[in-house]
Amino acid sequence: MNIVIIGAGVAGLGIGWRLQQAGCKVTILERAQPAMGASWAAAGMLAVTVELEDAAVPERTLALRAHALWPGFAAELEETSGRTVFLASNGALLLARDGAELEAMRPRAEGGLTIMGPVEAHSLVPILGPALGGLWSPREAHVDNRALGEALTIAFLKAGGVLYPNEPAVRLEAHDGKVTGVQSPYRRYRADAVLIAAGAWTGLLDAIPIEPVKGEMIALTPPDLAMLPKPVVWGEDVYCVPRHGRLLIGATVEEAGFDTAPTRAARDQLWSRAAKLMPAVADWSLADHWAGLRPKSPDGLPLLGPAHDAGLFVAGGQYRNGILFTPAIAQDMADLILGKGQVIAEFDPRRFSK
Repeated sequence: MNIVIIGAGVAGLGIGWRLQQAGCKVTILERAQPAMGASWAAAGMLAVTVELEDAAVPERTLALRAHALWPGFAAELEETSGRTVFLASNGALLLARDGAELEAMRPRAEGGLTIMGPVEAHSLVPILGPALGGLWSPREAHVDNRALGEALTIAFLKAGGVLYPNEPAVRLEAHDGKVTGVQSPYRRYRADAVLIAAGAWTGLLDAIPIEPVKGEMIALTPPDLAMLPKPVVWGEDVYCVPRHGRLLIGATVEEAGFDTAPTRAARDQLWSRAAKLMPAVADWSLADHWAGLRPKSPDGLPLLGPAHDAGLFVAGGQYRNGILFTPAIAQDMADLILGKGQVIAEFDPRRFSK
């Protein structure tokens, strides 16, 4: 089976890898460089506590299944690619602003989640501000999303896949109501099936309602690496992720089209909020500041499955959980394209009018 995938983010690369393993011939077209969009700009969190607190049941089910797949997926990917993805299961601490908010968290303390008072929380993260307690989730994990993108690219290519960077898809080719290929600025690619996994740019090729949502992040460097927290720390509408001697702090949420320019206002907002949680970071050094575009659907749920046109599939709308969903989406979408899987109704791209 000849497959063309539009987009080399972690979704497109993961699906392409699984399809190559299943014996397909897969070509990926990428408008820029592999895994340099939302996959690169993310924080790599595998968050099943905070991010999915108000999620719909199908999305939460997908998240929990993906979370369970991650250890095996990471091990297979590292063995195949020869690269580590730095999977770390150090937990996450969701901080309360005051005693009342801490009490409000108590009903959530089940299934391994526990309430930590200020003394316990400070013992876990010594640079916390005074009188901060919160909800402790030991199952939270994170990966290095940039290393993940590199590893998936290597695994896909080693499996025999073909990848063309700096080659955007400009038009879908169709015959008798079926999508039969893709036209780029340079050539035409024939296909038995086409998958659009182009992140925030997915909606530009077909009537697929995915819009970009801008998110900015900063990275701070401490004067002493021992000051870095070991778990992920949440609070004040930011998250703080330790990675490779830096603390990643994110993220803003802004509907700004395809603008990816970092702003001073966002930098200052993220830094000051993190300092409310951990006052010492106010004096740390700014190491980096960047922005990315999350792909969001009108109802906030992913689009995973066949599109209205025969021969066309979509994997998009992962919004804030693209890294978390990666192993589940890779296998599920490969199965759907091969005619072996079932579409989850809530994620069916055809739920929106064409």
